[in-house]
Amino acid sequence: MTISDDDSNPKSPRNLSSSMDAIAALRKAMEDRLSEMRAKATAAQESSKAKVESLQPPPVAPQPSLSAPPPAYPPVAAATAPTPVPTAKKIPGASIPTTYVAPTSATPVSTESPKASTASAPSAPTNAASEKPTSGKSGKKPEDKKTETDIPLYMYNPAEWSRILFRIADRGQHLVQAFLDRNKNLPATKPFPSFDPAHFGEAFFGLTNRLMSSPEHFLNASLSLWQGYARIWQTAFARMQGSDTPDAFAPAQTDKRFQDEEWQRNWLFDFIKQIYLLSAQQVQSLVQKEAASLDPKMAKKLDFYTRQMVDAVSPSNFWMTNPEVLRTVFESGGESVIKGLENLLEDLERGHGELRISMTDYDAFTVGKNLATTPGKVVFQNELFQLIQYAPLTPTVYKTPYLVMPPWINKYYILDLREKNSFIRYLVSQGHTVFCMSWVNADQRHKDTNFDDYITSGSLVAMREIRRITNENTINMLGYCIGGTMLASTLAYLKAAPNPPADLPKVGTATYLVALTDFTDPGDISVFIDEDQIRNIEAAMSKKGYLDAASLATTFNMLRANDLIWSFVVNNYLLGKEPMPFDILYWNSDSTNLPCKMQSFYLREMYLANKLIKPNGLMMKGVPIDLRQIDTPTFMLSTREDHIAPWKSTYAATQIYKGPIKFVLAASGHIAGVVNPPTSNKYGHWTNDNLPASPDDWFAGATQHSGSWWPLWIDWLKTYSGEQVQARQPQNAIEDAPGSYVKVRVV
Repeated sequence: MTISDDDSNPKSPRNLSSSMDAIAALRKAMEDRLSEMRAKATAAQESSKAKVESLQPPPVAPQPSLSAPPPAYPPVAAATAPTPVPTAKKIPGASIPTTYVAPTSATPVSTESPKASTASAPSAPTNAASEKPTSGKSGKKPEDKKTETDIPLYMYNPAEWSRILFRIADRGQHLVQAFLDRNKNLPATKPFPSFDPAHFGEAFFGLTNRLMSSPEHFLNASLSLWQGYARIWQTAFARMQGSDTPDAFAPAQTDKRFQDEEWQRNWLFDFIKQIYLLSAQQVQSLVQKEAASLDPKMAKKLDFYTRQMVDAVSPSNFWMTNPEVLRTVFESGGESVIKGLENLLEDLERGHGELRISMTDYDAFTVGKNLATTPGKVVFQNELFQLIQYAPLTPTVYKTPYLVMPPWINKYYILDLREKNSFIRYLVSQGHTVFCMSWVNADQRHKDTNFDDYITSGSLVAMREIRRITNENTINMLGYCIGGTMLASTLAYLKAAPNPPADLPKVGTATYLVALTDFTDPGDISVFIDEDQIRNIEAAMSKKGYLDAASLATTFNMLRANDLIWSFVVNNYLLGKEPMPFDILYWNSDSTNLPCKMQSFYLREMYLANKLIKPNGLMMKGVPIDLRQIDTPTFMLSTREDHIAPWKSTYAATQIYKGPIKFVLAASGHIAGVVNPPTSNKYGHWTNDNLPASPDDWFAGATQHSGSWWPLWIDWLKTYSGEQVQARQPQNAIEDAPGSYVKVRVV
């Protein structure tokens, strides 16, 4: 849009002039108000000079050598009875019920409790020096005229802050030195690459050139930004005057960064929050609009990395602009910062010099003790996987056994977490003989293992062993994520192979959980996949023979940076808290290495070239495969908020397979939408027996249901599971479940 002289255009010069006049008037009013506040604060500080001087920290003792142990704390001399924390009545816009009231003369600070609120003031740090309140010469407490400041108590006490910062610097020095002494042999920090494999700089350079060639776009965006700032200034000015004015820009209800009450209750932090939200909105909107005319892949990269930067600079990620962090530092006397530094150094040490952010309490879980505890036995193993047969939980079982093929990106026990949310235990409890593959954690020995080796030495071998163990000619199969991609490839391979193995059972049904077969739009993960970036990954893999688990984990965490990176930075390092025990996050951090050859094939042939969906486009062991030949009865589950396998992309397979298909869409994401037991009564799902070509049309005609999709799937499966037979106990065990492969941890 260009600027014109039309009075109806809000961006015309005449109307712009009026807007700028209004902004100037507002700025003048705010400056007058701030001058008034500064004058009051100056008067209050002068009158309380004697009090402030009495609270100055003691002289700093000579610093001990770095090798000396840190002194015991508190480092201050014993004091007389502590001074009661000053309180005052609550004022409009204050962040907490108690605000600091600066006395107008050298008289004791009022300790009168506010009548308007029953909340007490935050306790002063126990190590802070204090003194007894004194009375005037008359022996009576004088009537002081209180000066209220709109500033929370923990932001107004300079003496206590000086003590806190001294303690942080002193303790932090010893912590860092001890860390360096323990880790003298840490590898040097990896240098930044001299090139840009993601073409990140090139993308933003192109965007800048486009803005320079169309300055009216940048001007319009700037004017829109300043109009938004004017609204925020008006809101802040009204809040300063005591008005309960709603925010001009509010965070989404799902945004957890600004949940602390002070982001809303205190006008200063509310102002910071709104400025950030407006700026973030305007930057992202500008990038999206200007990138629309660029190459779609480059536009997606611009959008993704812009979001990464916007998320990183959120005021919630910095202790000086996060009210919860400031309050915690003051109330703990700086101990929260010391603990946060300890957490940071521990994560650096755990990552051998690279930062690996702790997401959960790793000591709270042990695979085989309180994770992956469904009883069973390892009944077969080779160099690629262990096959687990689970002990029955019912006296009789369905005749047709069931094979679960989990992803080898991370580990199988996402489907067997704890008893209350174990998908495998639920399936066993419904009367099925369940087998599950536990993949090896790849190392140098597996560098030449390719994707089709996971079929011929993986899924086909497991099928053969199940037939040998159960003596059944039909099995049902399930594939989760890349396991589902392999399931489709396996079925297509068996259809296309000129001489399929005669000792394999028939596949009665195929269940695909959040599995991609059409990689046209794989979601945000695509920003990491292009020719240059794949070459860069291949170069790194060639040195080890595998893709490092830590690199893979970082990539997936970036897809949800606020939830999986910045929330833990704030919790662990700024607030100094320990992460909570959480089984899914423990599993998420238990990443696996991926064989070099397999990963290169997967990225190039499926993600980059999208050959799997093309008839005879992909070769497995020299055999061209065609997904259109799959006629196995199919159950497909996708999740609506999936950031790894977008549901509209997974839906494409409904138009490919020949056999009967049931498609179900669950709420939530790639993990929580799948691991959703009926007892939790969470989320919901949608069904529609019609399968139109468009996923949007499917959803428009779908019926929503509350609760888990598991019972629906079990009912569907009954039709294909055969009659009841005597329960089968695992025989000739190699070891107890969960086996040894799953316990190999590399991060």
